[in-house]
Amino acid sequence: MRFASLGSGSHGNATLASRGETTLLVDCGFGIREATRRLWSLGVDPATLTAILITHEHIDHVRGVMSLARRFALPLYMTAGSWLALQPDADIRVELVVPERPVVIGDIEVTPVTVPHDAREPVQYLLQSDRHRLGLLTDLGFVTPHVVKRYQRCDALFIECNHDARMLADGPYPMALKRRVSGRLGHLSNVQAFDLLRELGTDRMQRLVASHLSEKNNRPELAFDALRPLLDGDDDRLAIACQTQPLDWQVVV
Repeated sequence: MRFASLGSGSHGNATLASRGETTLLVDCGFGIREATRRLWSLGVDPATLTAILITHEHIDHVRGVMSLARRFALPLYMTAGSWLALQPDADIRVELVVPERPVVIGDIEVTPVTVPHDAREPVQYLLQSDRHRLGLLTDLGFVTPHVVKRYQRCDALFIECNHDARMLADGPYPMALKRRVSGRLGHLSNVQAFDLLRELGTDRMQRLVASHLSEKNNRPELAFDALRPLLDGDDDRLAIACQTQPLDWQVVV
């Protein structure tokens, strides 16, 4: 299995996962022109995508979803809550997913996982192929026991490091937005990501990607320094996904 990021941050998120003849796009927070450009930069013809998985309805995750689905006749997989929030047109094929119930899409088994976030029915995804498991985990306000249980034994993990707590506290956001970001339905901080990884253990993880970094409340070096103590000196396992350009393909063997 391999995976890549078209970009990740406050203004747009999209992730690719591929195995065999199956290529899944998870969210698309970029307009169709930019999304298409970034897909081609990773060697992916948008017309060859198998499906788009949606985590939740926030615009930084769905800006280009409907346009891509319509232009390339791609099915959308989402929860009933996301469907109610987004109200896709009748000409777009929608497959409803049920949290915690796996569904097989081509060569990849997809399990939607319930997470705490301020959306209608948000999920994140576990992607399984043969003996490999990729975890996608962003947009959650705190780590529940359920999340810890479900994200065991990942060979690769795409994990949220949205903010540095000090930068958020001292930064320019209004107090209400600071409370929302740091609240139980908001986003994980660098420290929360560290605590989760310490609980999960990183011995099995071949690739770890810090993602969804806030441009105003975090810096790549802060996220990197927060997580690197868990890697036993093998810093090459850790990458940082950024907003402005794709993260190239990461391979799990």
